[in-house]
Amino acid sequence: MAIPDRFIEELLARSDIVDVVSEYVQLTKRSGSNRFGLCPFHSEKTPSFSVSPDKQIYHCFGCGKGGNVIGFIMEVENLTFPEAVEFLARRAHMEVPEDGTDRELRGRRERLFDLNRQAARWFYDNLSKPEGAGSVEYIRKRRLTKKTVTAFGLGAAPNDWYALVNEMRKRGFTDTELLDAGLAKKGKNGGVYDVFRNRLMFPVIDVRGNVIGFSGRILDDGEPKYLNTPDTPVFSKSRNLFAMNLAKRSKRDMFILAEGNVDVVMLHQAGFDCAVASLGTSLTAEQARLMKNYKEKVVIAYDSDSAGVKAAQRAIGLLEPAGLSVRVLKMEGAKDPDEFIKLKGPDAFQVLLDSSANHVEYRILAAKSKYDMNTDDGRLGFLRDATEILAENKSPVERELYAGRVAQMIGVSSEAVKAEIRKAAKNKAWAEKRREERQVTRPEVTAQPSERNYRYDNVPSALAEEGVIRLLMADPELVRYTDGLESGDFTAPFLGRIYDNIRARALERREVAPAVIAASLEPGEAAQLTTILQKPQEMSNAADSLRDYIKKIKTEAMRQSPDRDLAAYAEQKKKGYGG
Repeated sequence: MAIPDRFIEELLARSDIVDVVSEYVQLTKRSGSNRFGLCPFHSEKTPSFSVSPDKQIYHCFGCGKGGNVIGFIMEVENLTFPEAVEFLARRAHMEVPEDGTDRELRGRRERLFDLNRQAARWFYDNLSKPEGAGSVEYIRKRRLTKKTVTAFGLGAAPNDWYALVNEMRKRGFTDTELLDAGLAKKGKNGGVYDVFRNRLMFPVIDVRGNVIGFSGRILDDGEPKYLNTPDTPVFSKSRNLFAMNLAKRSKRDMFILAEGNVDVVMLHQAGFDCAVASLGTSLTAEQARLMKNYKEKVVIAYDSDSAGVKAAQRAIGLLEPAGLSVRVLKMEGAKDPDEFIKLKGPDAFQVLLDSSANHVEYRILAAKSKYDMNTDDGRLGFLRDATEILAENKSPVERELYAGRVAQMIGVSSEAVKAEIRKAAKNKAWAEKRREERQVTRPEVTAQPSERNYRYDNVPSALAEEGVIRLLMADPELVRYTDGLESGDFTAPFLGRIYDNIRARALERREVAPAVIAASLEPGEAAQLTTILQKPQEMSNAADSLRDYIKKIKTEAMRQSPDRDLAAYAEQKKKGYGG
């Protein structure tokens, strides 16, 4: 994106990273000048997410993510670089300069939003046409009112391979746009056909009111039961929640997390307008963080079968680290909220909601159900599971309370249970400390699958290249000692680009700061830069250290050259570069 460097520098200067990050992460722990908190990008119990007010960068020692404030907003808000710049510019009361490229990117996204909006309207209009009869009958069977159908914009996808494609073509949309929006697929003959056929359609609307995708419920016995829009330039399943656009406005102080779209729609219809659901995938850390942006409490209302219990346990492990207070519904006599409300009514569901179990109690009871409590082996197995659960709890009062309850369940003293909890907690703390030590000392980033992993082809040279970067970032005046070192000498190309950027800025007497340099990098590269800058660097003999690093880089370059000239190599060796 061709946003002027000067604008980016000014934006970074006006967007203090501690202030911005604090709107999403509770930064409490301090280590030197750095602030620490629980990482918003992965589940963790011990804070490993570091924010440096001096360098204006963030870095997670757990998952490896890192960068400047723009990169943080890109990750946390699921935005592109231009969108993140615009987001921060609005916050800083600045106006982003635009060029033709910016307008083209913005225009492409706007076209996809418009295509989705028109497709949603077309699906909705089909409910009043013969081709929507199947969806209308399904709506009648599920007892959904006209008001609810309108509020959610429900619609019908006809049992036709080309109905939507043909209609959107008439409205001026291209096949490429239909493919990009996930509304069409390419056939074997090169043409395109509808993705959603013979389905009740649920538009997915983001918190800004844009139609970003769809979820379709099959009307017959076909598979899959639910079909969702794939990830597109405007939609990510892992970062959005169905009905969040409505639930975020609820006056209730919680979210109700359900499993399916129909459960959510029925809950809203019954007056529980704070219900949301994930979109065809298990709950993610990004979705937990999205909920935390709006409310402090979540009540899990998953199906009561074994799969629902397992999913609830996993969800607890994501919601609690995000800083949410978690409770769990235990529905007796019904498999899901939709069935419970139909059988017993909204008032009964409110009673159920008011009496929902603390997630600790829920997990302990779930653990108990796995064992035969009439046998010693069963009681011991339950004790092991229960102490593992309670060892994770940071509240001494809750530990004391539940230790007593566990003791009563298995017929031993509460002191014996508390001793087991202390032992389990000690083991967990030791394992967590070892894990963090391994993450901090690991020479390369091994982040989550979406992150790019950097594994250097020439480790000795790359470590020296990292050293050059650290020294020049710490003291740009050292650039006067870099004559003869070119980015082409670097074995890691992205380190060479960083070197060029730093050197050019230093020679022009422009700002050289981690946040500014990170702005020119891809997210994975920015994360690797923050990893590099976390490593210690001795500055007492900085010029000598820089010369040593350059010597190592030159030596490795000569050593690795497949067609090196022996006479030239001998000459370089005389100068101290040869190996």
